[in-house]
Amino acid sequence: MQNDNGPVLVEVSQGIGTLTLNRPKQRNAVNPALCDAMRSALGQLENDPNVRVIILKGAGPVFCAGMDLAAFQNGEGERILFGPGGFAGFVRRARRKPVIASVQGAALAGGFELMLACDLVVAETGAVFGLPEPKLGLIAGGGGALRLAARLPRVLANEILLTGGQFSADQMLAWGLINKVAHKDALTETTEHLARQIAANSAQSTEDTLRIANAAALDHEKLPWELNDTLLKDRFKSTDAKEGTSAFLEKRAPNWTT
Repeated sequence: MQNDNGPVLVEVSQGIGTLTLNRPKQRNAVNPALCDAMRSALGQLENDPNVRVIILKGAGPVFCAGMDLAAFQNGEGERILFGPGGFAGFVRRARRKPVIASVQGAALAGGFELMLACDLVVAETGAVFGLPEPKLGLIAGGGGALRLAARLPRVLANEILLTGGQFSADQMLAWGLINKVAHKDALTETTEHLARQIAANSAQSTEDTLRIANAAALDHEKLPWELNDTLLKDRFKSTDAKEGTSAFLEKRAPNWTT
C-alpha cells in the first residue's frame, strides 16, 4: 500500500509503515497542511494491524528544517505547534508503535525535535543537528529544551540549546541521542534492517514493552509542558521573534531589541 501525493507520504510493506515528509523544496519545513497530514497518516498506521514499526524520513536531501517560518510570519505558528499532538501533530502524541527516525542531511529546530520524539534514530554520516531557535528570537518549544535537559548532562544540553549551533552525527552518537550512523548510501538499508528486527517480534509484546519504557521515561523526565507552552506563546508575541524570523527569511542579521 502506498500513497504518492500530499505533504506526507504513506507506505506499508512487510510489517513496516513508512511516513515520508514530502515538502523537499521547502526542506520539509512544517506548515499546517503537513501537521494535518501527519496526524492522519500516523493514525492510519497506528490502526493498521499489519504495521508493527514505523519509519519517519524526509523526501529530498534534508530530513526536516523545522517550522515553516513563512507560515509563522503569516500567523500560523499556533496551529503548527499547539494543535493535537503538538508540533507537526507528532512530538506530544501518544503512540503504541515504535517509530524510527531516518535522518539525512539535517535535522534542525523542529526537525531535531521530531527526531527526539522518535523511539530510535539512524542518521547518515554527514547529517547535522541543532536547535537554532535563539538565533530567531524563539525557543525550542516543540520538546527540544525539555527532552535534551532530561536526557543529557546539563552542560551538554545547554551547549545545544543556548548556542544554536550545529552538531555532527558522530557527536549525537557519542552523546547517546542516536542509535546508529550509516554511510549515505546505506542509510535506508540500515534503518530498514533495524525495523525488520522489530517487525519480526510479537506485535503485542512490542507495544507492551514500548508502553512500559515510555511510562518510565515520562516519569523520569516529568516534562513541564505547561511552562514550556507559556514561554513559547510569549515568544510568539515578542518583537524579537518577528525580527528574528524576518531576518532569516530576508537573509540578513537580526536587530534585537532585548
